[in-house]
Amino acid sequence: MFPVCSNESRFHPGTVNRSLTPGNRFAAMVKYILVLAAVGYLLVRGSTRIGYNWQWQSIPSYLVVLDHGRLRMGPIVQGLLVTLEITFSSLLFSALIGLGVALLRLSNSPVGRWLARIYLETIRNTPLLVQLFFLYFVMAPILDIGRFSTGVLALSLFEGAYASEIIRAGIVAVPIGQWEASHALGLETFDTYKSVIIPQALRRIIPPLTSQAVSLLKDSALVSTIAVYDLTMEGRTIIAETFLTFEVWFTVAAIYLVVALLLSLIADQAGKYLQVS
Repeated sequence: MFPVCSNESRFHPGTVNRSLTPGNRFAAMVKYILVLAAVGYLLVRGSTRIGYNWQWQSIPSYLVVLDHGRLRMGPIVQGLLVTLEITFSSLLFSALIGLGVALLRLSNSPVGRWLARIYLETIRNTPLLVQLFFLYFVMAPILDIGRFSTGVLALSLFEGAYASEIIRAGIVAVPIGQWEASHALGLETFDTYKSVIIPQALRRIIPPLTSQAVSLLKDSALVSTIAVYDLTMEGRTIIAETFLTFEVWFTVAAIYLVVALLLSLIADQAGKYLQVS
């Protein structure tokens, strides 16, 4: 039979109105600016007390390099591209892993549900850094894969555990009448999922799955621990060469913040466009 859930347990995203009035938006913006101003004041005061000599004029050369009259990417921008490649590759694979695990959890197979449960509990109850080190130092030599692939695999497995719950909730939220109608038409389980359930569940799955990309972006910084030259690793390398500790880390943090805000905006727009009543 098909998975069944009660009306009380169904997931209905978009039922809570979180929209802000213009007045609330302005107040939130003012508070945000005041917080940034306070943080800036504390940083300037602290750097003055320790006698730190700021050298912001050196940072642009690590963003864009002028080489023989042509502009080329500096190490920070190159690291950003690697971070984005890792993030979106891991997001794709985590969605595929999450779909497979979600279907196993909804299946009639006790073995499938048992394997899915072991995977979920193992991933969610161990640190991502430990999983990354295990894959890199133990599994990578056996599978003969490089650092980049190991990082993508670790992030995909980790985020796939959370993506599976998002996908399972979206599938379970499809009205039971859709299952019954498909069964009445004689559709097999695979055809029911492919033609009826998954297309409807996508409207509930895509917004939170897009939001998961923000978490994935931040988690991707851990791949620097296995010498993948992402944004964080490039920042560490520059600091080791120049000792521009504060300037580089503030720049790296600002880039992460901008990218995360863009992904959040995309997730918010996707939620509005695919809003389910």
